[in-house]
Amino acid sequence: MTARRRSATALALATALLGGAMTTTPAAAADPEPVEAGITVPRVEGMGEDWIHGVDVSTVLSLEESGVVFRDFDGQPADLFEVLAESGVNWVRVRVWNEPYSSADPSHGYGGGNVDAERATEIGRRATEAGMQVLVDFHYSDFWAHPGQQLSPRAWRGMDVTERAQALHDYTAETLTMMDQAGVAVGMVQVGNETTGGEIAGVSGWDDTAQLFQAGSAAVRETLGTDVQVAVHFTNPERAGQYASVARELDTRGVDYDVFLSSYYPYWHGSLENLTAVLDEVATTYDKDVAVAETSWAYTLEDGDGFENSVDSAQEKYSVSVQGQALAVRDVMQAVADVSEGHGLGTFYWEPAWLPVGPPEQAEANWDLWQQHGSGWASTYSQEFYDPDGSLGEDWADEYGGSAWDNQALFAFDGTPLESLRVYEYAETGAVGPREVDQVASPSVTVADGEPIELPGQVQVSYTDGTSEDQDVTWSDSVDWILAPGTYTVRGRTAAGLDATATVTVLGEVDSDQNYVVNPGFEDGVEPWTGTGSGYTISSAEDPYAGERSLHFWSEEDYSFAIEQRLTGVPAGQYRLSVQVQGGDAGAADEMQISAASGISTMTADFTLAGYGNWQHPQTPELTVAADGVVTVRAELTLSAGAWGTLDEVQLVPVAASSEVSTDELAALVDRAEGLDRAVYTDSSLAAVDAALVRAQFVLGSPEPGQASVDAAVEELDAALAALVEQPTPTPTAEPTPTPEPTDGAAPTDTPSTAAAGAGADETTSTGEPADDPAGAAELSRTGATLPPARLLVAGGLLAAGAILLLLRRRTTP
Repeated sequence: MTARRRSATALALATALLGGAMTTTPAAAADPEPVEAGITVPRVEGMGEDWIHGVDVSTVLSLEESGVVFRDFDGQPADLFEVLAESGVNWVRVRVWNEPYSSADPSHGYGGGNVDAERATEIGRRATEAGMQVLVDFHYSDFWAHPGQQLSPRAWRGMDVTERAQALHDYTAETLTMMDQAGVAVGMVQVGNETTGGEIAGVSGWDDTAQLFQAGSAAVRETLGTDVQVAVHFTNPERAGQYASVARELDTRGVDYDVFLSSYYPYWHGSLENLTAVLDEVATTYDKDVAVAETSWAYTLEDGDGFENSVDSAQEKYSVSVQGQALAVRDVMQAVADVSEGHGLGTFYWEPAWLPVGPPEQAEANWDLWQQHGSGWASTYSQEFYDPDGSLGEDWADEYGGSAWDNQALFAFDGTPLESLRVYEYAETGAVGPREVDQVASPSVTVADGEPIELPGQVQVSYTDGTSEDQDVTWSDSVDWILAPGTYTVRGRTAAGLDATATVTVLGEVDSDQNYVVNPGFEDGVEPWTGTGSGYTISSAEDPYAGERSLHFWSEEDYSFAIEQRLTGVPAGQYRLSVQVQGGDAGAADEMQISAASGISTMTADFTLAGYGNWQHPQTPELTVAADGVVTVRAELTLSAGAWGTLDEVQLVPVAASSEVSTDELAALVDRAEGLDRAVYTDSSLAAVDAALVRAQFVLGSPEPGQASVDAAVEELDAALAALVEQPTPTPTAEPTPTPEPTDGAAPTDTPSTAAAGAGADETTSTGEPADDPAGAAELSRTGATLPPARLLVAGGLLAAGAILLLLRRRTTP
């Protein structure tokens, strides 16, 4: 307890040294003036005195061991925790895994920072020294715990629920005692990580899991006292009724906790208004504080280390930029601050410092560092965690490798903080930046093979002051060039002259005979579907797409509902979720979506209602199903009064592996076309080559063009090159007869050239008329300059003609 009092003093001192940037007193918040900055961040209204500006930096030790250097805003090497504190961060969250190491060789870590109790304590100690409080995030697993993956620590396997609850209690108490003795300023303890569905430490079912939650809570109270808050953590706030159901289950069983934590990633977790609403319901119904334990946004789509990013495409909610990142974080803060009665505590940004250990061109060396120090998402040593009995054989259970998060960091790839890290300071007062173009949104269009492709007529243009507008766009690439499944980038230009792109994904064929959804057409009643909300009937006889049953929906009042099914035993691989839907009378703001989730990955597809019998077929992008084989399929609709329709034939089917596409021949033809000596060929034949080049560059510039699209581009460019026509060869002109040289001693005569030279010098003839001197021939003659051969012939002829006219005029002069 003494250590915590020292930590609190250090925190107060750091706050004072930072001028109060870490917390906001009522007096300071009374009437703040926005600061001038490089980005615009509106002030967050309603942050309390003890507001949490938190981050999770659990990979920091492994990153430093791999040679990553963090820098201050001047670009100088600096301690990460000092940089964070100076930017207004006042809390650090750190995860804890039981044994994240190979059972055969403890020196081989699983990755993700290899954060066991000892390393978590070290991270907490450094955060405390920088003046910050610590949230301890117990996963109660040897590696990643999240929805669908709550695996037991290997030391607890074989235990019954009572024994496991005792083991969880003791492990929690021992770890917190270690931290307390090390002087870590623990302010909050999280019992489980994203335990959505009531799963924790390898146990499911609320009656059993409630015992584990309570065991963890009791350990916190007994070890650190009642001043340290106990938190529980869940995700998927976008699912109707999810949080209300979870809070009710905990309350019914008397689980003791203070704070209800939520993950909220704007890419996947619905609207901010919904986030506020579901947190507000928990807070006011059960008198609990709430906070967001994980959030993030991408500032770039570039890959920093050669390992594919989790977010690799633009989103509509915010621009993919430093400005967009800052606004995304700020808006999550506001959503939490809007929770009633001051129950909103703050936010934590997930892994803002998970940087590349080396650039993509050094991928092989990066791999060695990820393996050696655990600085990537997962090392190959974690195979035993995912596959403890070896049933997968030679098949890999996970995507092993580096940081899939580097483009969502609040630091540039070289370790220099981005201005978005200052969002914690700017949120206190507001910040105003210059108005410049920040991003032109890149719309995405997804169609099945053979369906028409319709590109939007407008794109959203975002500015650095946080405003945006829609601009008309003209697409220069033709969608007729898209001839096969794949992903394509279509180029265009807005009415204001800004470059724009759109991403078109053409979905390939799937094997519909391998549908893993049970009761996909609702023919067999309700099971195993579960639903929440109102206005829907599962296994209705109304308007089926196929068979005799469907899911029908209608209400005379505004309504929302969601249905879902949890699948197990789905073989690892790539899958796509689809549904047939028809209906009408939806409002402009109504939202309809299907989703498939496996682990931390969720793929979604929005849809609309297009009228009776006009069946729509929304399909999600490909979902990677990991070795655990758990997939949750879901449909969620928020509708206006009177909207109606039918859902039917829900399918989760495997996607056939795409064949390798070769663009070598096309690239070679492009090189040949760009290397042409254009002076040799006619303009009309070159125009055909240029048109074919535009198509070829469209195909080569697309992320994953299909082979048919490549082949058609090859055919057009090859034909254009073969049809090139050379310019006609000009007819040679005879050389002029040279003027004889004057003989020695002869008096100079008025030769044509000297007459013309004199006329050129005086600029008039003897009659006062301007002299004929095209192309400056007379001047060149007088100065001794040389004309090119073709012009010399012309100039010589004209000079001779001028001399003859001059002699004739002299002879006829009185």
